[in-house]
Amino acid sequence: MYAIVQVRGIVNTRRDIKDTLKMLRLHHINHCVLVPDTPEYLGMIRKVKDFVAYGEVDTETIETILRTRGRLEGNRPLTDEYVKENSNYPGISEFARALASGEARLMDVPGVKPVLRLHPPRKGYRTIKRTHPQGGALGYYGKEINELLIKMR
Repeated sequence: MYAIVQVRGIVNTRRDIKDTLKMLRLHHINHCVLVPDTPEYLGMIRKVKDFVAYGEVDTETIETILRTRGRLEGNRPLTDEYVKENSNYPGISEFARALASGEARLMDVPGVKPVLRLHPPRKGYRTIKRTHPQGGALGYYGKEINELLIKMR
């Protein structure tokens, strides 16, 4: 499971990159989506790598983000009771475990919004003009995406 966070805006950007961000449901800076590890999504990520930060997310981070930033239709917060009533999972932690292993999708719980609107990271981005290995905030983070997401919770 990959977490993708839009870091840069799309003003004066090529049309194909704008379309790919739209297909990923990334319409604003600091929005995050969780996508499975499939070749189709990896191709989309490669196309927009200069505008997003992405990496493999773990179960604890998914659970933290769903508890703090998960929203239902009507902008209501996602709760354990809602997950228990409307799905086969007894709570958010079990749902996060199923998401991380690839057994579930966010759409398995009806009414959950697929985009997580995050805060800007505490202490800010390093720079949004360089890739992560060069000391910036763009591109592939690997497991370090968890630290970024915790800063943005």
